[in-house]
Amino acid sequence: MKVSTRVEYGMLALADIAIHSEGGGSVSAPDIAERQDISRKYLEQILTHLRQAGLINAQKGLKGGYTLSRPAGTIRLSDVLNALDNSILEETDPAGDGQGLRGAVNACLWKELNRSLTEFAESRTLASLTEECRDYPAGSWDMYMI
Repeated sequence: MKVSTRVEYGMLALADIAIHSEGGGSVSAPDIAERQDISRKYLEQILTHLRQAGLINAQKGLKGGYTLSRPAGTIRLSDVLNALDNSILEETDPAGDGQGLRGAVNACLWKELNRSLTEFAESRTLASLTEECRDYPAGSWDMYMI
C-alpha cells in the first residue's frame, strides 16, 4: 500500500508530539523536523492540517510548539488519516458493483479490503501506535529524552 508523504509525515509528527510532550511540554516544529528528517516548511503545512482537524494545539511564544489537543488514547488513527487524506478510508467502487465476475471481485476483494482497513484504523489509537513503537527494537529509531 502506498500513502502520500503528507500522511506518512503527519503520522510521524503526531507520534513525535505524543512521545515528546508526555511531560506536559510542547514540541517545536524545528525539533520534529530534525528528529524525523522532514522539511520544516512541508512539516508546517502538515501541522496546519492537523491543527485545523482539531488533533493538535499550537502555542506561540518562547516556550511555544505543539501539543496534542486531547489524550493520545482518544485519537483514532482513522481521525488522523481522514484529516490528512480523506480518500484513504473512502469507500471504493472501482467500476461499479457490476455483475458476474466483476461484481464478485469488487465485493470479495476491494470492499472487504477497504472494510478491514477502516476497522483497523478505527480500532487503533495514537497511544497504541506509540506504545508499539516503544517496543520496536531499540536501535531502529532515535528517541531523545531530557
